[in-house]
Amino acid sequence: MTRFSFSLQSTDGRARAGEIITTHGVIPTPIFMPVGTYGSVKAVGPDDLLSLGAKIILGNTFHLHERPTETLVEQLGGLHEMIRWPGAILTDSGGFQVFSLAKLAKITDEGVAFQSPIDGSPRYFSPEIVMEIQRRLGSDICMVFDQCPPGQADREAVKKAMERTTAWARRCRDVQMKPHQAMFGIVQGQIHEDLRLAHLEEIVSLDFDGYALGGLSVGEPIEDMVRILRAVTHRMPADKPRYLMGVGTPLDLLHGIENGIDMFDCVMPTRNARNGQLFTSDGVLVIRNAIHKDSPEPIDPDCPCATCRAGFPRAYLRHLFVAGELLYFRLASVHNLHFYLDLVTRARAAILEGSFAAFAAAFRARYRQRKEPEAAS
Repeated sequence: MTRFSFSLQSTDGRARAGEIITTHGVIPTPIFMPVGTYGSVKAVGPDDLLSLGAKIILGNTFHLHERPTETLVEQLGGLHEMIRWPGAILTDSGGFQVFSLAKLAKITDEGVAFQSPIDGSPRYFSPEIVMEIQRRLGSDICMVFDQCPPGQADREAVKKAMERTTAWARRCRDVQMKPHQAMFGIVQGQIHEDLRLAHLEEIVSLDFDGYALGGLSVGEPIEDMVRILRAVTHRMPADKPRYLMGVGTPLDLLHGIENGIDMFDCVMPTRNARNGQLFTSDGVLVIRNAIHKDSPEPIDPDCPCATCRAGFPRAYLRHLFVAGELLYFRLASVHNLHFYLDLVTRARAAILEGSFAAFAAAFRARYRQRKEPEAAS
């Protein structure tokens, strides 16, 4: 069985190109991970993801525990077998969901008691329980159980969450996982540079297989996120993958890559597709807008995704969207996912060529050209 490993192949400034090796394939970095919260990436199937070039997808421990449950997943041969996905899978610990979605959560140093958002029945998560759920799911990369404070939390609340996250990370580290499973630590600290750096030192001392930055893109100004990236990422271990959780827009990805981030996930490509926002080389296209009502153009003439390559006119896609036709969601999601996956692929090629700064500047200059209202009938 192939063991998890990471190798750094090239750098260009702080930007990095590398490879993650897992039992379920080689993952070139930087990489974007489509989000399959419940075991499926919304509106697309495994064959679509393979055609798009996806190497790794994300599942959520909290939601998979709620339904269909890790017991059923295990009975069906594990998450890979159940969803018929041959690539790698990362499972988030569910910490963010526990603290943001669960009703009446009661937090102690031992764990979190909360009510199921589905039926209100009692639930309890501890570091050991969360890692056991992920062990049974069989994902390739498992995230430690962390406490993610809300974006408006004061400094003392952030410090308390950091202390608890460190203690929980230590307990997660003691759980015996399957031989193929890697475990990533999570660094908290919100927008406080000194807290981030202190917490990074604590989490790195536990020697995880990779390290993630949590608690960003939760409502703080983009300038604060970039400031934290610049202060923290270059102090993360160079020989381990660096993961920026839940981020973000295409421009956010560029900020991350140029500061040395290797891995990203976000629901934005599929969620925005469902809401009628399509990513193009020139910026965001809002398909509902009347300007597209009679347009014979594809979403993006420069895009080689299956939707654009087939030549589906914007007018037709707008009709499908307004009519609520299910085909729209697949065609739009395929396009948006391709945009994200292609962005990191091109960024990687530029890093290997030593031209990432020029690539990023050209992308930003063109991406900001489209001036289209976000909603119109």
